[in-house]
Amino acid sequence: MLATFAATFAATFASTSQMRHTTIVDIAKKLKISPSTVSRALANHPDVSDATKEKIRKTAKAMFYLPNPIAKSLKSNRTSTIGVIVPEIEHYFFSSAISGIEEVASKSHYTIIVCQSNENYEREVENAQLMIGHRVDGVIVSISMTTRNADHFREFSKRRIPLVFFDRVCDDVEASKVIIDDYQSAYDAVSFLIGRGRKRIAHFGGSPDVGIYERRLQGYRDAVRKYGLPAIENLMTSGDQYEAHGFNAADALLQNGAMPDAIFAVNDSVAIGALQRIKTAGLKIPEDVAIIGFSNEKTTRFIDPPLTTVDQPSLEMGRKAAEILIEAIEKRSSEVKTVFIPTQLVVRGST
Repeated sequence: MLATFAATFAATFASTSQMRHTTIVDIAKKLKISPSTVSRALANHPDVSDATKEKIRKTAKAMFYLPNPIAKSLKSNRTSTIGVIVPEIEHYFFSSAISGIEEVASKSHYTIIVCQSNENYEREVENAQLMIGHRVDGVIVSISMTTRNADHFREFSKRRIPLVFFDRVCDDVEASKVIIDDYQSAYDAVSFLIGRGRKRIAHFGGSPDVGIYERRLQGYRDAVRKYGLPAIENLMTSGDQYEAHGFNAADALLQNGAMPDAIFAVNDSVAIGALQRIKTAGLKIPEDVAIIGFSNEKTTRFIDPPLTTVDQPSLEMGRKAAEILIEAIEKRSSEVKTVFIPTQLVVRGST
């Protein structure tokens, strides 16, 4: 019985394996015609009659034939593949952007390969090398927080592989970019707080070495300065982009008796961390402390109170990055574009 089972399994596996790898030659042998006729028919070539095309298509379907992407790429010198490198896939902003990229890529018959750097420069370099090794037609990137050297991105230009940055970009690399106006978005958010009567506004910022966070800090500083409020240095902190940073920054101000009446956080996670610490101290939001985040992640609508935040349209940023990249691939264009996607302040209960 065991021998019978093994023989049946082996036969089934061999049959399945054969079906998975059916080629044009197999179809030609089945129909006793030339492989070139099969190839032309499957490509809908006018030299092949409609009756022959239909017969070949039915046979191809019955034999589970699928086009060989490797053979196709060798013939066209394209893989119809787009590489995507992001800091974190689990982060809502990046997962949403990837969805936008995939949506546009799929409509244009491209597949995507996604890698994450985990905010690590060395990992990002490995990701870039992987993309080159897989012969991707183009690459979309948002850089890690630890990236200080962009030589691995210049390799794409040397190999004539189109590159598009989004959100976090390398300003010293000549490539297209899809970004928001981080400075103006921060300036408007802080101006909104000042318009609501807040006078001691803290900024829980990100790493000053990352361009988008530096611009958000500058927007905060300029808004405070314009309205004649003091720029109090101990109300400004820098750190990572996680809840612990917001929680610890708020805790430090509470311990020092220096609690502000408003906080502008570099992103939603930091804002939520601050909100949690302030609530545990028995303070009311927004009566005692108003809070604004940045990105408009899904969770911001469901916390108590719901978080006021700058809506950063990640899905649209992903779509636009993919559109620019595919245009560059198909037109073999080296034109460099910078596209600004508009943001808006979503006002909720935390202010």
